[in-house]
Amino acid sequence: MPVGGPAPAARGATTIADRVIAKIAAQAAREALHGVPEGGAPPHAMVVVHHDTARVRVSLELEYPSDIGAQCGAVRRHVVQRVKALAGMEVPEVAVHVERLHSAHSRGAAQGRIR
Repeated sequence: MPVGGPAPAARGATTIADRVIAKIAAQAAREALHGVPEGGAPPHAMVVVHHDTARVRVSLELEYPSDIGAQCGAVRRHVVQRVKALAGMEVPEVAVHVERLHSAHSRGAAQGRIR
């Protein structure tokens, strides 16, 4: 037996559930967007993990008007970075699905109709 104990491969394995990676990805998307639009739902993620690789799909809502492409790019980059840092997994794919746009005008109109 080596002086430092058993070899790393003989110590066991660590498994991280898909739902844990999904939570990390959703939080990373929220961080990249600097919050949730007023009246909007927080981002949510679905993940498929295979060995040390995670494929991620993030669904989110954005303010209107905004640079949708730039915000989606920021989400992709931040999700890859956080999943790698926190779970040690590679993320070759982050699909971003924009479900809804929130505008100040539509929020004001909706609030005006409620009596």
